[in-house]
Order: sequence, then structure tokens, then C-alpha cells
Amino acid sequence: MEKKEKITDKKTALLDATLNLVNNHGFHKAPMSKIAKLAGVAPATIYLYFENKQDLINSLYLTVKASFSEHAFKGYEDGLPVKKGFEIIWYNIADYKLNKIDEATFLSQCDNTPIIDEAVAEEGLKHLQPLLDLWEKGRKEEIVKPLSNYILYAYTVYPLSFLLAIQEKNYYKLNDEMRQKAFQSAWDAIKI
Repeated sequence: MEKKEKITDKKTALLDATLNLVNNHGFHKAPMSKIAKLAGVAPATIYLYFENKQDLINSLYLTVKASFSEHAFKGYEDGLPVKKGFEIIWYNIADYKLNKIDEATFLSQCDNTPIIDEAVAEEGLKHLQPLLDLWEKGRKEEIVKPLSNYILYAYTVYPLSFLLAIQEKNYYKLNDEMRQKAFQSAWDAIKI
């Protein structure tokens, strides 16, 4: 039992170190030697858990994406009206992006650069399935515009990444009133 905890601790330390280095220096400036050093393990230890750097990055992406989706769908139930369900999900995503900054920054990098494998990105999309199902329900009920999920995401969730970036630079503070306005803008962008 104790050995399993140590294994998990080393793997977690490697994932955390990778997250830190990729966020602060970029994918190409995060060599395995630096990852190992920051994680406090021997470089060869990485290969006990991951085939190579790409496998490590892909694993980190799926781990963070799972954490993101767990947070995003907290309190959400399938039977809710579309707007109410979307509101719960949107506020959860806003909370995640604005409070779990390292993870949100990493996911944004993954969305904007080809650092993860395409198959892994497709697998990551499965974590958004409740939101995609909600939008489909909204389209069928003629509440949500008949647009692709990519466009709906671009107009509703993606702006949160921009707000996170400007908040991180201390250009703007997204207080409760601004969150309400941002949510209403997101809803107005996709509602019929």
C-alpha cells in the first residue's frame, strides 16, 4: 500500500512539474531533465510512468481535462432547462478558469497549439459531452442557435480564457457583476 502511494506521488510530482514548466517556459523549453529535477526524481524515473515526453504531455492533458470537467459539471443535472443548465456549467467553468489558473493556462495552450496528439484531443472532447448534449437539446428545442459546437464554444467558453489572461495581467478584475454580464453576453450569443 505504501509503495503505491509513493508511485502515485512520483507520477503526480512529474505531472505537476510538467505543468509548471510548460506554463512558464513552453513545451520546447521543458526538457525531461528539467521536469525530473523539478519533480525531485531521477530522469530515468520518468520512463517508468511515461513512454516519452509526448506521452507525459498527453497524460497531463487528460488529467487536467478530467479535473476541469469534474469541476464544470458540479451541480449540473440532465433534466434542467437549457438556460439554467448552461448557467451552472458556465459559472463552474468561469470559476475553474479564474481560480485554477495553472490548469486553465495549460488547457488554453493545448487548445491553441499542437502540443497534444489529435487522438488525445478527441478523447479530451469526451469530457465536455454533457455540455455538448445540452447544446443539442437546446438546438432541438429551438432555444440555441443551430451552430456547430465549435462556434458555440468559441462564443461562450473561449472568451473566459481571454478574461483570465487580462485578469492575470491586472488589466481587469472579473467581479461578480462582471461575471453576470459576461454570462449574459455568452447566453445572448447563442440563444435564438
